[in-house]
Amino acid sequence: MGAIRWLIDNVLWAFIVLLFAQVILSWLIAFNIVNTRHPFVSSVGRFLYKITEPVLRPIRRVVPPIGGIDISPLLLLLLVGFIHRLLMDNLPY
Repeated sequence: MGAIRWLIDNVLWAFIVLLFAQVILSWLIAFNIVNTRHPFVSSVGRFLYKITEPVLRPIRRVVPPIGGIDISPLLLLLLVGFIHRLLMDNLPY
């Protein structure tokens, strides 16, 4: 059971890191700090979008942007943190 616990823990933390990367990249693109025409930036952006968007889309349908600010990543971080804590507290070592 320890291996399953380790796997769930690492998958959830990897998703959190990817979500943070998506948020930071979207800010860098919005403020024209990085150019989306660059092949590396474009491929990283597409990858992060494909990983995070299927989970963010249902949240965005329920919670619209507040004052032009999308808070769906914050809500998703809270949800993933809650799920992480719930699973780690209830899975045996």
